[in-house]
Amino acid sequence: MSRTFETPALTNTLLQQVDVLLNTAREQLLPAHDNILLRQPAPDKWSAAQCLDHLNAYARFYIPRIEKAIQGKLAGSLPPAPSPVFKSGWLGNYFTNMMLPKADGHPGMKMQAPKGYRPLADLNAKQVVNEFIDWQERAKQLLEQSKLVNLESIKIPTTLGNWLKFSLGDTFRFVIAHEQRHMAQALRAKYESSIT
Repeated sequence: MSRTFETPALTNTLLQQVDVLLNTAREQLLPAHDNILLRQPAPDKWSAAQCLDHLNAYARFYIPRIEKAIQGKLAGSLPPAPSPVFKSGWLGNYFTNMMLPKADGHPGMKMQAPKGYRPLADLNAKQVVNEFIDWQERAKQLLEQSKLVNLESIKIPTTLGNWLKFSLGDTFRFVIAHEQRHMAQALRAKYESSIT
């Protein structure tokens, strides 16, 4: 996959991907019965609500940091001008591609969730879905604001620690790919739970 993107096209693609996540949550998960959202398809598999709880934990980390970084740049005397082209860092690109689900919705590479980001067992399903929707709405606002700054010059720390930072563009790409991965998992869990 290419590491160079036209910035407006990239931003629009990311906005469309967030719209898909939002619509999926609103149309397929919010109306579902709590029992379906909370049922684990197997003892070692997450329920649909657990998939979204996991994503909410990441959103609680990334969204405020993205917000602070963008607002900090816009409040500065000379915010970095948007660049017509965004070049992804090799590590940010690698992590994004590692997260992306395959065409059939299954993960390309299996991995263990870090301890602090494993979902709870006892959840309020509707609350979890509504929180996910709220985070996606905020992500859309931030993507709109990001059109005013340089996606390469702003660095965001990762959940692995302050020592590893991705550019703002790669942070958006990685977070959304991670959300696509687990939304596909949530839909599988919902389907499997509804037929058992």
